[in-house]
Amino acid sequence: MRADTSHPSVGRVSLPEVRRSPWWELGRRLLAAMSILVGTVLLVYLDRDGYRDGNDPTNTISWIDAIYYTTVTLSTTGYGDIAPVSDQARLVNAFVITPARIAFLVLLIGTTLEVLASQGREMFRVARWRKKMDQHVVVVGYGTKGRSAIETLVNNGYDRESIVVVDPGPVAMEEANRDQLVGIAGDATRRGVLRQAGVEKATHVIITTDRDDSNVLVTLTVRQLNPDAWIVASVREQENVPLMRQSGANSVITSSDAVGRLLGLSSMSPMLGSVMEDLMTYGEGLEVAERDLLVNEVGKQPQRLPDQVIAVVRDEKVYRYFDPVVSLLARGDRLIVVRPAKELPWAPRPGTHGEDSADEDV
Repeated sequence: MRADTSHPSVGRVSLPEVRRSPWWELGRRLLAAMSILVGTVLLVYLDRDGYRDGNDPTNTISWIDAIYYTTVTLSTTGYGDIAPVSDQARLVNAFVITPARIAFLVLLIGTTLEVLASQGREMFRVARWRKKMDQHVVVVGYGTKGRSAIETLVNNGYDRESIVVVDPGPVAMEEANRDQLVGIAGDATRRGVLRQAGVEKATHVIITTDRDDSNVLVTLTVRQLNPDAWIVASVREQENVPLMRQSGANSVITSSDAVGRLLGLSSMSPMLGSVMEDLMTYGEGLEVAERDLLVNEVGKQPQRLPDQVIAVVRDEKVYRYFDPVVSLLARGDRLIVVRPAKELPWAPRPGTHGEDSADEDV
């Protein structure tokens, strides 16, 4: 009985595409063209009695004559000084050498131009992309965490052309290209790979591999290449957070502990767990956002604002809304708020879009 491959319980075999160097493909085609050339020379020489040389009174076809006839015939030059005269030689020319001529031209000329033109186009595209690459985001790892981080960036206004993915897996590169993202195939712990991604000019670097030791090494390398980049790194174990910060990460996210806490909250209070999941799900219900402080909000208490303020960013430090240090909001503060997901994360609430932010001159 034939298995139903459309059923969700039946897996579908998907083999990765074999990628080879353009020069390997060119060499393979040249080898095939040479095989056609040699085979035709042998055919002509073995049937040399069926050919006549108009420039040779003896009508003797030598090896040199066979090579000469083959080259001018396959290249469609056809001087006509050597010609088939017997029925057998003419039939061989019609049904063997003519198809060989077509195959020779397709292999040697058509595919050669195609390979060289394709490589040239790709080199031009890469060079043009490198000129435009500046103030971009580098994402190391294109697994579940990397894809989710990129999707969040795109949903919040980032252009896909300003995001570069670094991953050693060919499947991950195919997925990144399919998602209209530039990909660098290589190990991000190597300086050369990070330089190819333009990490020196990147504003943000997001590190999402599944190994904490690799994340630490990538963070160290990125920090050496770009002292000013904002580095966000994920770790699996909480005990590695201090090491990641010492390596140069500005923000560290503990994936396993976060999932564990969410599972614990959901088991103790299903409603609280659903709210936490809502906050972490983009585009639905509630969302945590950061925005500028408005001029008319200066001097007010965080609890008195229309937004639900949960933290205040002042002098590059984060204070909880009830901290006495931020009991009154000051110019230059930024607010971390909980708001409806439909609103832009960086914008004031509806009705205040005409207001000036508190860090502008008034």
